[in-house]
Amino acid sequence: MALYEHVLISRPDISPAQVESQIEELGQWLESQGAKVGKTEYWGLRNLSYPINKQRKGHYSLLNIDGPAAAVHELERRHRISDDVIRYMTIKVEELDEEPSPMMGRKGRKD
Repeated sequence: MALYEHVLISRPDISPAQVESQIEELGQWLESQGAKVGKTEYWGLRNLSYPINKQRKGHYSLLNIDGPAAAVHELERRHRISDDVIRYMTIKVEELDEEPSPMMGRKGRKD
């Protein structure tokens, strides 16, 4: 099976708890499709680089996926249909990194 990193940006007007449950539901659905979800991270409500659909912020999340390409294609199709998803990006990688991402290390930093 292939390895993927999947970043998801959700609407800013939903709560962080709703985003966490959305990610949990996606993980359960992926597992039912034969994929394994490794690390999941919630990066928080962050500013977007440019406005998307008149939104200036979004909830960022990361999922590490080890699964078939068909499951990832179906996941992306579901994101295109969903009103809660602003943007998503899936990248095929050689190996999954189980350490916390650099975005998680920035939480305590003050710019």
